[in-house]
Amino acid sequence: MNSSGKGKVAVVTGAGTGIGRAVALALLKEDYQVVLVGRRIEPLNDVAKESGAAARVLAVATDVSQPESVAAMFAKTREVFGRLDLLVNNAGVNAPAVNMEDLSFEQWQNVININLTGSFLCAQGAMRLMKDQQPQGGRIVNNGSISAHAPRPNSAPYTSSKHAITGLTKSISLDGRKYNIACGQIDIGNALTELSARMAKGVPQANGEIAVEPMMDAKEVADAVVHMAALPLSTNIQFMTIMATKMPFVGRG
Repeated sequence: MNSSGKGKVAVVTGAGTGIGRAVALALLKEDYQVVLVGRRIEPLNDVAKESGAAARVLAVATDVSQPESVAAMFAKTREVFGRLDLLVNNAGVNAPAVNMEDLSFEQWQNVININLTGSFLCAQGAMRLMKDQQPQGGRIVNNGSISAHAPRPNSAPYTSSKHAITGLTKSISLDGRKYNIACGQIDIGNALTELSARMAKGVPQANGEIAVEPMMDAKEVADAVVHMAALPLSTNIQFMTIMATKMPFVGRG
């Protein structure tokens, strides 16, 4: 086992399912102490049990869109572990795939609140902790998505939020530099999770066709995040794209 994470502390948001679950399990396998963050405590507890490393887990039910909830989670992290080495900003939701003009304001706002504001609030909390600790510094990895580069049909809220994550990643990289905080972004295409399972059944393409798209195992994404996290703070993967090789992204479909 690679013990690169031994003694290190990581916070993973959206850790109860999908990519977040895979990342949390991979970090625990690498000897990290992991704070599992999600809206519902039950899936977080399930991940802790599944890992076989519950003694290194802190599960905290958190609404990342709410400043008080995020602040309480980081206060608990500081209280239990005393420091933070890694934040994986992964929590995210989508809106119904309907015509843009038919989206409600609430549907738009919910995606922006969780995907963008939630990532900002968690990054802010992580930076405060990383700035104050000794040795100073740490790493933040934001989940961008292929949607940070190109939209799918009927995805305005999600695509907008993920394009904004790219700007947030660059800002964290710049503003965190003086505190030895590195920040990178992983852009994921077609990892098989609950959120993306519909793609294996056929989804609309830019030309109006419906097509079944190739998928990849979420474990591959988790291994990539572990690689980003294992680098010394003097080195940073600023942007990584990991995708199902044959998905319709490169070129024109």
